[in-house]
Amino acid sequence: MKFTRIRNMKLPRSYYNLLSFIGTAIAGVSFFMIGYLFIIGFFFEESNSYLGLFTYIIVPVFFVIGLLLIPLGMVIDSRRRKKTKKDYIKKGWPVIDLNILKNRNAIVIFSIGTIFFLFLTGLGSYEAFHYSESVEFCGTLCHEVMKPEYVAYQNSPHAKVACVECHVGSGASWYMRSKLSGLRQVYAVLTDDFSRPIETPLENLRPAQETCEQCHWPEKFYSRQLRHEKHFLTDSSNTEWNISLQMKIGPSHSAYGLAEGIHWHINPDVKIEYIPKHEKRNTIPWVKYTNKATGEVIIYEDNYKPLEEEKIAEAMPKKMDCMDCHNRPSHHYFTPSEFIDQGMATNDIPTDLPYIKRLTMDLFSTSYETTDTAMLIIENYITDYYKDEYPEMSNARKGDIETAISSIKKQFNLNIFPEMSVSWDNYSDHIGHKTYDGCFRCHDDNHVSESGKTISKDCNLCHTIVLQGKKENESYAALNSFLEFKHPVEIDEMWKEGNCSECHRNLY
Repeated sequence: MKFTRIRNMKLPRSYYNLLSFIGTAIAGVSFFMIGYLFIIGFFFEESNSYLGLFTYIIVPVFFVIGLLLIPLGMVIDSRRRKKTKKDYIKKGWPVIDLNILKNRNAIVIFSIGTIFFLFLTGLGSYEAFHYSESVEFCGTLCHEVMKPEYVAYQNSPHAKVACVECHVGSGASWYMRSKLSGLRQVYAVLTDDFSRPIETPLENLRPAQETCEQCHWPEKFYSRQLRHEKHFLTDSSNTEWNISLQMKIGPSHSAYGLAEGIHWHINPDVKIEYIPKHEKRNTIPWVKYTNKATGEVIIYEDNYKPLEEEKIAEAMPKKMDCMDCHNRPSHHYFTPSEFIDQGMATNDIPTDLPYIKRLTMDLFSTSYETTDTAMLIIENYITDYYKDEYPEMSNARKGDIETAISSIKKQFNLNIFPEMSVSWDNYSDHIGHKTYDGCFRCHDDNHVSESGKTISKDCNLCHTIVLQGKKENESYAALNSFLEFKHPVEIDEMWKEGNCSECHRNLY
């Protein structure tokens, strides 16, 4: 009896047209594709990153288009039939007579379909929202463009923090702003109209109070910490040079709060403002200090490269926050010296291979067109060097040489991306002062106030050296004392006369 009813179920005559049939076919195929892809994604967690894009965004669009074609075809067919019969549309609303079987069938199908469609739309929208907010979506969808940022992010201290936690704010306004920006970026990728490397959007970053301080907050401070570093020189024996620093990230005693130390800059009772010379903020010629407790105000200006009075008058001073120093918290690209030292410290690059540090530094003194080219040159350069200069070692220690080559390639792929013109040299890191000016943008002894006060360049303001020297021949500082810095390579007092970056940026 039930099968007879289904077989005899009639739909409005206007449904039986080519456009509505096409819409039904598209909607039906899309529906089953969504179900199939959803099952694939549910049972196979390590699926392709494009699966979510098709499941929750692309295929549902075709499903909706198919559903819209059905009533569109019915409307067109009805008007065509009425014109054929010279039966023009009457005034007033159309009359739906539920005593007619086909009208009842249409109402039942439409009602059930609408409820089902709304359910699927809600579920799909929810899943699409979460997928578009996922790290997978942000990092792998536009593979070429986002590869450098995604790889650096995965090896950062914030690798467990989702991209949207920092890049997209809470609330509808930030969400809409990010999606509109995303549409522009998708268009740029499709038309291959984007810069290489991608510029850091300094003017559009969310305030540190809405990002960093959701986890790291100024009221929570930490006492000083020890930092140990291993460096290797470029001599034949790759001499190991060790240094230990007491980092003054906080006060010498917890009772002092933020009254001293590196994080004094974010003391709630202190306000630091500055005017950069350029958008990248690598040069800061004007600094304003305000003591909120006493009302004291001091303005420091660079004696050698002062900012013009007109620019000072026009400028809107920026309040210093976390991002002015920690400007690469999740997308840091290590310099060749840094990542090769790391590989040698873990012995992934054998330290007893003669001149291996110098060889790697030579390799990264030039840029490469593609990653494949770099991989080939790295392998040939090191292999040929040991064959020519140390033929016996080349055969006896072939395994160690191959291990070194493999590690160097790995570190290259984590920090240098030729296809996007991305490397350590494109993005200045304002933490420290070795390769980039960082702290020395202000702390250079050249920023002087009208009363003669200067922003000191004294290294001991931020850290003291408690150990330094060659391995097994280090010098140690006595308790509550410190060592004067000694440059690993003899350069007399030159390190005191200029910024570290003046030499270290020219090493590559």
